[in-house]
Order: sequence, then C-alpha cells, then structure tokens
Amino acid sequence: MLSFIKNIGLLEISLIQIVFYSAMWLIDDYFAILISVILTVIVFAVLVISLITELIEKSRVPRAYFTWMIASTIIPIVVAAFFIAVLGVDEF
Repeated sequence: MLSFIKNIGLLEISLIQIVFYSAMWLIDDYFAILISVILTVIVFAVLVISLITELIEKSRVPRAYFTWMIASTIIPIVVAAFFIAVLGVDEF
C-alpha cells in the first residue's frame, strides 16, 4: 500500500520538511517557533541516543537513517533562520 515510501530519498524528505515548516511559518510565527523548537529537540535527542547506542553496540541500522536524522535536525533551524531574517520575527 505505502511501498513508495521505501523509495523516497533524502531530497524528497528534505523538500517535504521545507514545505511543512514554511507553511507553519506562513500561517503563524509563534506556532512555527514552537513546532520548530520542539521537533528539532526531539529529533536531535533521538539522533544522539541512536549514535550513542551505535557506538556501544553496532546494529544493522542503515547509514541513511542517520543522514535523515541529521537533515531533520538542520532543516527546521535553516527554515526558521530564513523566516526570522525575512519576516523580522521578534516573538522570542
């Protein structure tokens, strides 16, 4: 049913995330800040735990997982920096 998800690459995931975070920023600045910070912290925490676990005991997790997690950590920060610079958000 959802077999196309296995074929989605890093570029497609990145574009989906950019569209999602950009839509949040265009809808509401405050909500976008909350979503960006919360999701970035959660994804970063999962990435750190995964890396620590990988150092302790090697697993069969593909390298693409770590690449996606790093991209999912960086993309909200980049989109937030862009919209803060463009929109001049001062709701911190």
